[in-house]
Amino acid sequence: MKKCVIIGIAGGTGSGKTSAARNIFRALGSDQVTIMEQDAYYRDLSHLPLEERKKHNFDHPSAFDKALLISHLTLLMNGGSVEMPIYDYVQHTRTDRTVHLSGQRIIMVEGILLLDDPDLRQLLDVKLFVQADADIRFIRRLERDIKERGRDLDDVIRQYLEVVRPMHMQFIEPSKRYADIIIPEGGENEVAIDLIKTKIQAFLREFDEREQQEDRG
Repeated sequence: MKKCVIIGIAGGTGSGKTSAARNIFRALGSDQVTIMEQDAYYRDLSHLPLEERKKHNFDHPSAFDKALLISHLTLLMNGGSVEMPIYDYVQHTRTDRTVHLSGQRIIMVEGILLLDDPDLRQLLDVKLFVQADADIRFIRRLERDIKERGRDLDDVIRQYLEVVRPMHMQFIEPSKRYADIIIPEGGENEVAIDLIKTKIQAFLREFDEREQQEDRG
């Protein structure tokens, strides 16, 4: 019997997904939450030259190793542990390092395309979509990619216009219809965070009650 709650946090690049995840993490208590990132499951492109990797479409559903992510989620939700890959945004491929994760009462997964995929949606108990205006998202991405990922201005603008924006309109934006809750302004929306916390606690109580009934029966 499933004994954990899986929360999916989706939304466009720079929408505030990470801030929302951190605030939910703090609200629920770090001792019972495991956090996963869909970005960690980008396919390994180490067999390609760096210049080819730079041109890869990282905003298309096929960019992700969905089978590995689902396998890891399934292991965690059954109380197991996994080695989550670490992705290098500068080299555009996986590293040879991993992060050890163990299943907790709450598993939180964050990524741009979580709600686009029906197999992933089926695993999620709570589906969230973080929304922000396009200009805000672009500015956040621009600052992040230049400061943290070693990109230059022209490269960020080109990638946004040629890949990021079209993929957002085709895959990410339509996926919000599958969300249970749409969160404007990301993690700064305290009312939404409180509502999510209450819903997750209700799920956990249901799991506890079912477990007690099975023990008695």
